[in-house]
Order: sequence, then C-alpha cells, then structure tokens
Amino acid sequence: MSGDRAPLPGRKPGDRRVRVERPHAELFRYSAPGVLTARQKAHEERGRVARAVARAKAIMLGRPLATEQEIDERLSKKKALAIFSSDAISSSAYATEEIVRVLVLGGVAALAFSVPVAIAIAALLGIVAISYRQVCYAYPTGGGSYSVSKRNFGRRASLVAASALLIDYVLTVAVSTSSAVEQITSAIPVLHPQAVLIGVAAIGLITLGNLRGIREAGNIFALPTYLFVGSALLMITLGVYKAIVLGEGASYAPELAQQSRNLLEGAGILLLVRAFAAGSVALTGTEAIATGVPAFQPPESRNAARTLVVMALLLGTLFIGITWVAGHFGITHSDDPGGQTVLAQVAAVVYGAGTIPFFLFQAFSALILFLAANTSFNAFPRLVAILAQDGFMPRQFSFRGDRLAFSLGILVLGLVAAGLVALFGGETHLLIPLYAVGVFIDFTIAQAGMIRHWLRERPAGYLPRLAINATGCVVTASVAVVVTTVKAPPSLIVIVLIPVLVGVMSFIHHEYERTARMLALRPEQVIEPPHRRERVIVPVPNISRAVVQAVNFGRSIASDVRAVHVTDDAAGVAGFRADWERQIPGVPLVVVESPYRSLVRPFLAYLDVVAPPTDEVLTVVVIPEYVARHWWERLLYNQLSNRVRTALIGRPHTVVVSVPYRREAETDAEA
Repeated sequence: MSGDRAPLPGRKPGDRRVRVERPHAELFRYSAPGVLTARQKAHEERGRVARAVARAKAIMLGRPLATEQEIDERLSKKKALAIFSSDAISSSAYATEEIVRVLVLGGVAALAFSVPVAIAIAALLGIVAISYRQVCYAYPTGGGSYSVSKRNFGRRASLVAASALLIDYVLTVAVSTSSAVEQITSAIPVLHPQAVLIGVAAIGLITLGNLRGIREAGNIFALPTYLFVGSALLMITLGVYKAIVLGEGASYAPELAQQSRNLLEGAGILLLVRAFAAGSVALTGTEAIATGVPAFQPPESRNAARTLVVMALLLGTLFIGITWVAGHFGITHSDDPGGQTVLAQVAAVVYGAGTIPFFLFQAFSALILFLAANTSFNAFPRLVAILAQDGFMPRQFSFRGDRLAFSLGILVLGLVAAGLVALFGGETHLLIPLYAVGVFIDFTIAQAGMIRHWLRERPAGYLPRLAINATGCVVTASVAVVVTTVKAPPSLIVIVLIPVLVGVMSFIHHEYERTARMLALRPEQVIEPPHRRERVIVPVPNISRAVVQAVNFGRSIASDVRAVHVTDDAAGVAGFRADWERQIPGVPLVVVESPYRSLVRPFLAYLDVVAPPTDEVLTVVVIPEYVARHWWERLLYNQLSNRVRTALIGRPHTVVVSVPYRREAETDAEA
C-alpha cells in the first residue's frame, strides 16, 4: 500500500491493520485498538505456522518459480553434459571391473583380452550414440525410444520401450550409488559396515537436490563430473607413461600374450562373449540425452545431439584407457568384503596407494557415481510425465512442483532406488545382472522405430541414416539376446517385469478412457436445471453447536430435513429426544436402534429404506464435523464422520456434505 494514501475514516492511531488480497487493497480496522479476537488469534497462529512451513520449504527447495521461468531453467551444453552424461561416463568406473571379473575365470592370461573386449563395446557405443543422435533431431519433444516407438509401432511397442527405460533408470540409481559406496570403502575400509546407510543417505540428498529444480541440480552436479573426467584422463595418461616410457608393468605383457592364444578355442570364445555381455553395462545412460531433449537451451535438438557426441567420446576414451591400464598391470577384482575395486587398484598403481592424489581420485569417483544417479532423476520423471500426459500413468506425475520439477516422479524414483540398495545390501555385482537387459531391449526398439521413420518420411539423404539405424538395430538386438542369455536367471526378472509394467500402464489407460467415456457429454446435449426435490439427512451423535450448524445448513438448502440418531441404548433415548424437540423444534428426529452396537451399517440401512436412490429425489447427507485446532486433536475427533463419509461415497443420487465447525466461533459468540 502506498504511503500517501489517506487513512480510512474512523481509524484510530494504534489500530492494527491487515492487508486484504483483493483487486483494490483495503484497510480494515479490528474491533478494538490493539486487541485481537479469539478468531483473529487463531487465524494469526495458523498463519504463523503456514509461514514457518513455507520458509522451511523455501530453504530446502528454493523459492517457487513461475511457469514462464521454465525457459530460464533450461540447460546449457556444459551443464547438460554433467547432468545427462554422468551416468554413462561414470559407468567406466565399474564396466572394466565387470569384464575383469569374467575374464579372470580363464586365468590371468585371459586378461589380455580385456582391451579388445573394451574396444568392441566402445564400437557398439559409437553405433548407439550415432543412432540416438538422429533421434534427437527426429523427435525433439523428448521421450527417446518411447516417442519413437509410439509414433512408428503404436501403443504396445511404446509401452515395452517405456517399461524397459523405467527399469533401467531405477537400476541406474541403485547401481551407481552402490558402486560409489564401494569406491569410498575401497579408500576407507572401516566404512564398509555402513555401506547401505551411506548409499540410502546419498540417494536422499540427490533427491533433495533435484527437487530444487533442474538448473540448480546442474550447478550442484557439474563440478564433480568434470573433476572425475579430468582426474581420470590424467590417471590414464600417467598410467600409459609409466607403462610405455618407464617400462613399469611390462613384464606382464609377454606372459599374457603367450598364454592367451589357448583362449581362442572352445570355452574361451564363450568366456569372451560373457565378458562382452558383462562390460556392456558401459552403455547404460546413453539414451538419457534423447529422452531429455526439451531440457536443453534452444536450439534443443542441435545442443542435445552435440552433447551426446561429446559424451560418447569421453566414455569411450575413459573406458578403453582404464581397461588398458588395468590389463597392462595385471589388475584383477577382489572378492573380499570391503576389498578394493579395480578402479581403486588402478589409481593405487598410478597415483600411489594412500597418497593425496589417490584419495582425491577416489573422492571424485564416488562423487560422480553418486551423481550419475542424477541422470535418472532427470530422465525418469520426464518419461513418467510424458506417460501421464498420454494417460498411461497417474496424472499427478505430469504436474510440476514449485521449482518446475516433476516432484512426484523424483520422489518415487528415490524411494524405489533406495529400497533396491537396501534389499541387495549395496552390492553392485548383485545388481549388474538386472541392469543391461532392459537397456538393449530399449535400444533395439528405438533403432527399429527409426528404420520405419526413415522409410516412411524418406527425406533427402535418408539412406545413410537408414543404414546407421539398421546396423544399430541388428547389433543391439544381438547383444540383447546375448546379455539376457548369459546373465540368466537374474536377467529373467527384468523380462518378467516388463510385461507386468505394460499391463499396469494399459490398465491405467483403460480406466482413464472408461471414465472419460462415462463422464463425457454428447455434443447435442443441453443441460437444463434439474426437476427434482432435495431431501436432507443429518446424522447426529448428540446435541452440540456443530450439530446445530449442520442442521441450519440443511434447512437453508431444503425444506425436507430430518435428523438421524443411531443408538444401542433404546431405554436411554427418551431424554435425548425430549432435549432435541425442545432445543431444535421443527426438525424431525429419527432414532435408529442398533442392538449389535454398529453405527454406520444401521444408518445406511435406514437410508436404503427411507431414502432409496431415485431420479426424483436427491438425498443430501449433511455431516457435522468439528475442526481441530492442533494436529494431535485430529486423532480424537471426526472418526465416525469419516467412516460415514467413506461409506456413502459412490451411493447413487446421494451427495455428501461436510459442515465444519470451528471452536473460535463459540468463543466469539460468548464474547
């Protein structure tokens, strides 16, 4: 309010003022200078509580953002690389270990094949990245393989793709977090007993960071990503320098090369296939950028495509480099509880065990693995929001929170992933078999959809693009079969979960469609005022101010008003009836006896007999309800009212109305 506005007539010095949010703000004077009524005190108390809650929420999540500020929340390529690529880049921290874990079964000599296997996986990464780069341009609205398959194959294929993606995103959080904790316990073994607690706490913090909004998540998570990339590239460079220039670890190479020739026969081929399947977890997260294209700054498609290329180059370099150093120095995994990971052993060889660079690198590795989960926290809620908009998920998932983030999707992802970490004891190798199956199923569907896209659209120069996607489809389909077969039976859990999720989403869609048909109006329908009378029934447990207020409300909407009192004490009801007729005359009181002490069912039976559902009469059940002033009072009051309301919901031609009564009204009346 401006300071030069004249005071309202009659306002005295010292009167308390209140601003009213109306088109034109006004000043109102309280009933007495400096004195608050009981109602005003109660309102101010509730206002203070609400303001305190709002301040706490603002501190934790930040101030609310307007819808038009969504464009300001878009991500630059540098921040997007940190947010959407942290999952893929961080997989280099455990993908090498998965290869080594398999190859070592063939003896130390088998480690010589770790680099060729890594190169083959990197080549597959290149094919997938180029394919998804085309998805970014062809489907700029996001959704990745879900949008591609929906447009080209229809509902069922798109739901399969979406289910595979959702499973992958949840597992990304669980696997990345578990691997991060393993990096911590590799450096500080004494923390191993608290591994699950650390993982769950980390997921909670990442969830909170994402609830603050996309751009703030980028500010929080960008630095650790680049610190890991820089320190990992430095470690690889130093490792290559020590191996080639200084000749350290070279004694392993001739031995491995000599012994490895025997592995190219029989069971050795199967071992290599299993190693390839195990290391293919390096490709998880590749599709996240295509799913989150709308989160990029304009031009969205071009920025997303370029970020995807940079991500693939970084991941391929780190993956092959770490694998080469580990293989050259003969590093294998440790099965001991709390033992060092392969990545930690590489860091120990290059930087020196127990040195400051070693601990820094382990810290950076743990950070990026923790934050790799952030890729899913951006992609999962967006995908679920798209599914909700299409009617395959509850619509609440499509609503943005105060910070323009899809809050419900973020919370659900955090809870499910934390549950998985606790269920599997934070053991990465137990979660890995579930991990890559859904990813390659999703890759295959996306590539097949792009093949159909090019054949249908046939733009200029489409043949090379078609060839890229056709190659990607064949390769990823083959890998999907290999991964599922090699990792069975755990991998079969995902194969079962996908149709279950498809069934759930189809059921939700069917329910929305059925309800929409039921609620829809025919275009030719013209709605006229109803030609039927209203009957008001007021269930009364006693005579009180709350009951009187409910009865008076019923009188204001209908002339046919009656009160119903259910009792198991027929002998003692005479006094209640006399008091009722004396204090509330003109409103008939019906007493319903309940010899079995039930209250709700006798009331419903009375309604069915006296007020059966008909088109001619609308029954309005008015329930008196006391409004508790404190949270703990809600446990003491209105339990019967809630039961009656729940029992009546859905009864034909019946409307249930709650009439709240507040205690301060009594105080004001007495004053």
